[in-house]
Amino acid sequence: MLNLFQGMRPFKRHKTKRDAIAGVTFAAMDIPQALGYTRIAGMPVVTGLYSLLLPLLAFATFGSSRLLVVAADSATAAILRSGLSGMAPAASSRYIALAGLVALLTSALLLLGRLCKLGFVADFLSQTVLVGFLTGIGFQVGIAVLGQMLGVPVASHKTVFQLAEVARGLPKLHLPTLAVTLAVLAFVFALQRFAPKVPGPMLAVIFATAASAIWNFAGHGIAIVGPVAGGLPHLTLPDVGWKDIPTVFSTAAACAVMILTQSAATSRIYAMRHHHHLDENQDLVGLSAANAAAAFSGTFVVNGSPTQTAMVEGAGSRSQVAQVTAAAVVALVLLFLTRPLQYLPQCVLGALVFLVAIRLIKLRSLAAIRTESPAEFALAVATTIVVVVAGVETGIVLAMVMSLLRIVHHSYHPRTGVMIPDEGGIWKLVPPTPGTVTEPGLILYRFGAVLFYANASRFSDEIMALVGPAPTSVRWLIVDAEAMANVDYSAARIVEELHKNLAESGVKLGFARLAWSTQSDFDRHHLTEIIGTQWIFSRLHDALDAYEKLNPSRPSVSDLLESPPMS
Repeated sequence: MLNLFQGMRPFKRHKTKRDAIAGVTFAAMDIPQALGYTRIAGMPVVTGLYSLLLPLLAFATFGSSRLLVVAADSATAAILRSGLSGMAPAASSRYIALAGLVALLTSALLLLGRLCKLGFVADFLSQTVLVGFLTGIGFQVGIAVLGQMLGVPVASHKTVFQLAEVARGLPKLHLPTLAVTLAVLAFVFALQRFAPKVPGPMLAVIFATAASAIWNFAGHGIAIVGPVAGGLPHLTLPDVGWKDIPTVFSTAAACAVMILTQSAATSRIYAMRHHHHLDENQDLVGLSAANAAAAFSGTFVVNGSPTQTAMVEGAGSRSQVAQVTAAAVVALVLLFLTRPLQYLPQCVLGALVFLVAIRLIKLRSLAAIRTESPAEFALAVATTIVVVVAGVETGIVLAMVMSLLRIVHHSYHPRTGVMIPDEGGIWKLVPPTPGTVTEPGLILYRFGAVLFYANASRFSDEIMALVGPAPTSVRWLIVDAEAMANVDYSAARIVEELHKNLAESGVKLGFARLAWSTQSDFDRHHLTEIIGTQWIFSRLHDALDAYEKLNPSRPSVSDLLESPPMS
């Protein structure tokens, strides 16, 4: 049974009033930004308003996050434009139909993700590559609107070629267009600096539209939006055929991955900040419903937007009541205020998009990553470069692959070592260099990862290196398997071979602190009977006691320990 309106309940009069006021403020700030996203997506301007209508209502009904704003977003808009470029002219009826199909397929993929309970998949896109990905999106989006801001014609859909066209066209830039662009940027920056609560983008749109109508900007060569269809959207299926599905499926899949990861990361941040309950799988239902609503209402794919969520939180909202109120404001704009939008200069939308692009470029985050982890910084930069050079779809695939490779890398190179007590009797892990022992004749070796086909040989080689050149004869080697939560078939065969090789050298191989899942793997792969139940210890102390009973004249390591072994 669907749990509806989670993001709005419980309804309390004073809180609902506060959120409704926040919704009006949010609409004033977000409408110009949504209009700008249409330039990124290659869609008609009015579809930006459509994205703030039914999709907002759909997520408020079916989602669980109290703050997440699901509407047009720069990342998915860029994926859409990249995927559909060349299939149809931007903003044409064919292009709009294909964009609707992408939203519908994205909705289906997100619903499939909910049925498969894939809300956890967001955890596999690391913050490092996500920073690089969004930074690449920022550069791509910013470069895409440079020509629009300068009045320089740009025909290419590739970022590098767009930049080259802008550079070649600089001698012919349109000065009136540049003047309007600079005036808008200066105006918005000034308000952000001296009056941050004032909706600068909305005022910029209002003033620029009024100035354009009064002084005939179009007559001076400044491109304007042109006629904008008024009224509420008509609900209809995209005008496409079955043969169109394969051509846009990869674009829809890229959008679905981006939506799943970005929305989950954004909603999780704000849920933790405000101590809200969050059901990521329920949010997948909301995201699916929002994209279905986008497809039926003639707009393009929508996403959980971090920038817009920050805007609604900053406006004072604490529930989806704000988003419902914003949708009501947008409906009024569609009914009564679309006619003036035809005078809006295109360079103004370009400037507003450029401001969004600047916020996406995470230079401070990259600097922090570089300071703490140069290797991860290299991954983030590589992701940024791929997005800019090869495109958004390639970039998101790379981001997923690189995130998964980092997981594999950590499992392939786990933290290992020999456990010895320090002067205070506390266990410490020292590098597993040949000759290192816990006490004469005994090695307690810790392996800090699951044991599988890729790292099992490293496990075996490191143990053999520890045992081989030891200055004193090693009689027992006990593996602390607390972190070894799984053992696959290939690894089991390598452990069997290791047991045989150690036995030929007179060394007993044992394991301690097996998790129940690992014990099950040992039983299934016959390692329990090969090693012997007497050589599988519940605790490290049990292994120490058993060894010291056979060597009573040696100092007892157990007596040195002032606290229990590592847990």
